[in-house]
Amino acid sequence: MARPLKHSAPRRPPLSAEEIQSRVLHRDGLILVIDKPAGLAVHAGPSRAPNLEECFEALRYGLPRPPALAHRLDADTSGVLVLGRHPKALSKLGRLFAGRGAEKIYWAVVHGSPPADEGLFDWRLLKVNTKSGWSVHVSGDGQNASTRYRIMGRGSGVSWLELKPQTGRTHQIRVHCAHAGCPVLGDRLYGKAEAGLQLHLHSRAIVLPLSRTRPPIEVEASPPPHMLEALQACGYVSPVP
Repeated sequence: MARPLKHSAPRRPPLSAEEIQSRVLHRDGLILVIDKPAGLAVHAGPSRAPNLEECFEALRYGLPRPPALAHRLDADTSGVLVLGRHPKALSKLGRLFAGRGAEKIYWAVVHGSPPADEGLFDWRLLKVNTKSGWSVHVSGDGQNASTRYRIMGRGSGVSWLELKPQTGRTHQIRVHCAHAGCPVLGDRLYGKAEAGLQLHLHSRAIVLPLSRTRPPIEVEASPPPHMLEALQACGYVSPVP
């Protein structure tokens, strides 16, 4: 007699419904904007590790299907992440991001500082595959990539940067900062190996001009706890609750 098939129990999402709902920064009929925690991939990779998409069922808010990612953030990057609530919204967001109509603002704490108080990192980037994995390098054979930066404050051997990517290449901010001689704190791939230090890169805000007749949607996320000490050393003052 054939043995009955065993069905494994569905995996519990990495964040509870209450936890993911508490991270919703903006909600309307088209989109959700959430505050992504650092250290959690946004979607399933080859390793099938826990990921943010597993939490989206709790974000339906009465719609027949969960929302979906409109763009991506690295697993170790925290902050503003946009979701489309239905196919029409995702199509509109796709055109907006592809046409560079959305303004993304990041904060980073870096070793050292860039060569000027503000400027443009404008180096082509190439994704390179090796036996041990892949990474991104500055290369004349790569794709156009540019990032505007501004120094917001300085500490002892570190700087707080505001960064506005003008293109959307993989690992763009991290590689540009490293190539400029100011790698992001906690960047194990492009910077210094620092035991126990998380990546100090945060998706601070986004501006989405979704309507011709209404003002753009502007959403920002507070910096995560692991960045506060370094930011405060550079002059950041936490808002009073």
